[in-house]
Amino acid sequence: MSETVRISTLSGEDGFDTYIARPADEPRAAIVVIQEIFGVNAGIRRKCDRLAEHGYVALAPDLYWRLGRGIELDPDIEPEFNKALDLMGKFNQDAGVRDIEATIKFARDLSKTGKVGAVGYCLGGRLAYMTAARTDSDATVGYYAVGVDELLREKHAIAEPLMLHIPTEDGFVDSETQKAMHEGLDDHPKVTLHDYEGLDHGFATEFGKRRNEEAAQLADKRTMEFFEKHLG
Repeated sequence: MSETVRISTLSGEDGFDTYIARPADEPRAAIVVIQEIFGVNAGIRRKCDRLAEHGYVALAPDLYWRLGRGIELDPDIEPEFNKALDLMGKFNQDAGVRDIEATIKFARDLSKTGKVGAVGYCLGGRLAYMTAARTDSDATVGYYAVGVDELLREKHAIAEPLMLHIPTEDGFVDSETQKAMHEGLDDHPKVTLHDYEGLDHGFATEFGKRRNEEAAQLADKRTMEFFEKHLG
């Protein structure tokens, strides 16, 4: 079952729409799904639906709402891809993390355990790292996170488990950035990094030409095992 609900910002002065997919039975826990630069599109909704199939209630907040509500873009259509890049440049990431925090707060009451994790992709992978450092997420996963080398100063604040999936041929994350991520995080007791040799950004997308089926299944298997261990 799925629906769209309006969640209040932390200040309570406004709100943003959030896609919610619920499992058939009592949720094991809740997971916030953090969008790519393309908004809460069909692929992100499918990520939520898949998590619901595994017994989690999954929530995807519309983080672009300050730029325009309900933005959905297709990465395989060049004008829409270019629009997404423009939106990423205008997007306030700090405000986005606060909206993720508000979603986590909302999600605490959606399962008996009260546990809430988060998983993000692309821009959402970067926001997932920030979420691990700045919120009380119980377990967080980031796929092909961009610009994490700029955020290593926040690693001391990561108190709960974080997993990052890193494609080695990521067109948005060069080898020097990947090296910095490993040097900065390999010895962190709460962080696990997985490399995917020869793969590019977006390999685990649900739809479209970027997907690599074998690698996507492997990364998603690791993600589900991670959430089962830390969220139940």
